[in-house]
Amino acid sequence: MAAEADAELPKLSELLEKGWLTLEETEATSEPLGTREAQDRVKKGLGMLEQATRMVTQLDLFSSNEDLDEISSTDLRFLLLPALLGALTLKQTNMSKRLQHLEAARAYFMDFLKRCHRYKVSSFNLPANQGEGAEQEGQICITQTAPGLTAMAVQRQAKIERYKQKKNLEGKLSAMKEAVKAGTADEEQIREFYLLQLRHWVYIALEEVESIDQELPMVRAREMIKKGKELPQPKQHARPPMKPFILTRDAVQAKVFGAGYPSLPTMTVDDWYENHRTKGVLPDQGVHSKPTDEDAEAAERERKEEVDDPEALQKARNWDDWKETHPRGYGNRKNMG
Repeated sequence: MAAEADAELPKLSELLEKGWLTLEETEATSEPLGTREAQDRVKKGLGMLEQATRMVTQLDLFSSNEDLDEISSTDLRFLLLPALLGALTLKQTNMSKRLQHLEAARAYFMDFLKRCHRYKVSSFNLPANQGEGAEQEGQICITQTAPGLTAMAVQRQAKIERYKQKKNLEGKLSAMKEAVKAGTADEEQIREFYLLQLRHWVYIALEEVESIDQELPMVRAREMIKKGKELPQPKQHARPPMKPFILTRDAVQAKVFGAGYPSLPTMTVDDWYENHRTKGVLPDQGVHSKPTDEDAEAAERERKEEVDDPEALQKARNWDDWKETHPRGYGNRKNMG
């Protein structure tokens, strides 16, 4: 097997280098990616990387029973094949096959991440398999549970840390790349270079999987619309009615000052009506308010005058005589100045 590997490795190495170079040229060029020439290069590069992957499988270069230290320095670079395939697959611009391209790229990236995770290339959490097998029996999942604020803050901090580490690795790789490409690097430098490449592509793969998982639901929904299928409606959860609340500076202020404004209603109009109806004091119930003492005296005085009561008539005459001799304001000398 060793002799066979030695005979095939130069060709395998050439396929990897050419496919990798195609990806780098595609990312560096200012030419529109949708042109026929650009897409032909992408397909050619994919063909070379796919052929290299088949050769790696036939040669059985990697085993699940070995550790990272047991992989030779010249073979480490072939661990990059799934990541390069995923990145180049995303460069295809045929929108009619966008769903196929996204699913294939995610499968490539996940294969790369699982292998790196198993070999402990770097410390990271594997993404969930939410992008795989989402379409079952004509149904797709187009909504996801929104993460909480704490989860969003953790994700944001992880992205920032990942970005810093990625930039740090890019600086180290740039300094080592020329020596490795020129063939002047020793075995230890070559091994360090490809280990850094693996870690660098771990960060790229994590970002790409996250981006794919955001795009996949929209692309699947578009495909369903094209096929004339109805989109599944997201489940609506009944919310309990909101209770009114009052803003105060603290709980003590709320207890002492209450609502903070005097016009807070204590009952509705219907409640008021029902309360008065049960007491029987509504106008249509024939109940009237009790007369006051002044009203009672005036009514009694009128009654006596109507029946010509002598005592009442005498008091009325005396009062009229007194008003004739005592004009309005009589005796009020206090505020005359």
